[in-house]
Amino acid sequence: MVESTMFTPWEAIAGGCLIGSAAVLLMWSMGRIAGISGIVAGALTESGGERSWRLSFLAGLFFGAIVAAYFSGALVGVQSVASMPVLVAAGLLVGLGTRMGGGCTSGHGVCGISRFSLRSVVATMVFMASGGVTVFVIRHLLGEGV
Repeated sequence: MVESTMFTPWEAIAGGCLIGSAAVLLMWSMGRIAGISGIVAGALTESGGERSWRLSFLAGLFFGAIVAAYFSGALVGVQSVASMPVLVAAGLLVGLGTRMGGGCTSGHGVCGISRFSLRSVVATMVFMASGGVTVFVIRHLLGEGV
């Protein structure tokens, strides 16, 4: 059975402000869009200073999440319901989807929509609809995670 989580609007607002601030800071300081899939792709292919800022940004995401989870106690007792092969396959499919979609939710949903990009609005609508359909199929048609 899936436990429901408590809605915490202040934490959600604070998180949104931090994400928006990071996107603005990256655009202001480096002229770059904070699209994580593009940052990861560049970290794997670029060199020198271009690669350094990307790796620093990704390290900040990773370690920032660990620090936040540790101090909030958010991960106490959390266990994955999927096996490692399923998690790896899911990650690869997400990566494939971001390449096919020309970006991810951070690039399109946060940065693209704020720049009034019609392409990003459409991409974000497709991301959200796909997520909704996936949850419906898995929970209601396949009966998983219920």
